[in-house]
Amino acid sequence: MSKENTIDQSMIKLPLVTKIAYGSGDVACNLVFGVITALLTLFYTDYVGMSPIIIGNIMLISRVFDGISDVIMGYIVSHTKSKWGQSRPWILWSSIPFCLSLVLLFTVPNSSQTVQMIYIFITYNFCNTICFTALNLPYGSLSAMLTRDSKERDMVSVFRMAMSPCGRILVGLCTLPMVKMLGNTKEAFVITASVWAIIALVLLMFCFIKCEEKVVIPAREEKKEKVKGQGKKSFMAVVTNKYFWIVCFLWIFQNASIGVVGILLPYYSKYILLNDTWMFSTMYFAETISIVLTVMICPIFMKKFNKRTLLMGGALIAIAGQVIFMINPYSFPLAVAVAIIRGIGAGPLNAVVFGMLCDVVEYGQWKTGLRQEAYLFSAGSIGTKIGPGLVTALVTSLLTAGGYIASSTGGAVQPQEALDTIVMLYQWGPLCVWVAVLICGLLYGLDKIYPTIMKELAEREARGEM
Repeated sequence: MSKENTIDQSMIKLPLVTKIAYGSGDVACNLVFGVITALLTLFYTDYVGMSPIIIGNIMLISRVFDGISDVIMGYIVSHTKSKWGQSRPWILWSSIPFCLSLVLLFTVPNSSQTVQMIYIFITYNFCNTICFTALNLPYGSLSAMLTRDSKERDMVSVFRMAMSPCGRILVGLCTLPMVKMLGNTKEAFVITASVWAIIALVLLMFCFIKCEEKVVIPAREEKKEKVKGQGKKSFMAVVTNKYFWIVCFLWIFQNASIGVVGILLPYYSKYILLNDTWMFSTMYFAETISIVLTVMICPIFMKKFNKRTLLMGGALIAIAGQVIFMINPYSFPLAVAVAIIRGIGAGPLNAVVFGMLCDVVEYGQWKTGLRQEAYLFSAGSIGTKIGPGLVTALVTSLLTAGGYIASSTGGAVQPQEALDTIVMLYQWGPLCVWVAVLICGLLYGLDKIYPTIMKELAEREARGEM
């Protein structure tokens, strides 16, 4: 491939099957991630009998290891060479351990609390710190290697974020009913998790087979051969990329919004609405399907508005919905209506956040001469861990402070202070997250200069430069 047509060759139009296959990968991740964010804490407190604050601390401490594993995995992926490319092979290599790790989360032994704590810590880190990192980081960076056409990458992001909630919808609608049908025991959770693991594995294999890396930049390959020991330079290029930090926080808040609702909704349904089956499923489905439908129509608005405008508009809608919820937080119809409004508000952020991170890759190359898909996605992927981790730690700490009673039978009667804490968290938690998203949107200005960046990069690469 000649240097003169490198950009043109990389600006390919992706076939529909590639976009669907890529989205299927995140459906698989969200089958697992949906169970972890929405139901794992409830399983540990109401079926294993662990204190909420113990679970919260385990998950928070695990984020330290997550951060280390993300950096290490970014380095490994950036130095991977195989017949399948740089990021793609990791989808194949990590899929089976990842799916197996979901099942292991629920096979907590009937033993002393100390043994159970150790088991939970080990299996939680095996799933999140090792398996999820080894899969999700290269999966994310793969999107920047499919094409360099910004509009095509936006569409890949749209397919990903329109399809990914389908995994959460499936587990949200079916997990608790399946568990109750199978006896409402710990063993029932293991069987249900096994079903999700098998489905996830099939989807990940489809993603691997149909998503091929197409972006090849000769100038970068030449630079790799000429210059060694660029670790410090690469690190500084990431930490000084201002738009990376903005998008990283958006990624954190996107996952925090999922986490705060996902963790609290089972408790809100069970103890406030007194129905943790169809009411929980209805609200979970209402919000998630609203996200999906909104993401699907976002391409229409992308023709008229930039990414920043869309995500800020969505944040305002989500904030408005949460304010409406405060009128009567004990009303099921109002809770469903607000879940729909909140889902509509979340749609734009879900549609654009990964396209924004791909744009940050181009910005980083333009600014520093270094193209760092793996490093940027590895650092950015911390958002998928920090967001839910902080939310889980905060929620479980406040539940414990409110006097929440854990029980291995799930039948404990909660004190009024614990019930008030659940309502307070479900009111204010999502509101705080969406205010933070709005602030990040105000600080993001990459959309305006992106066309100029791509023009200059094309000229540089035609000269054999980065």
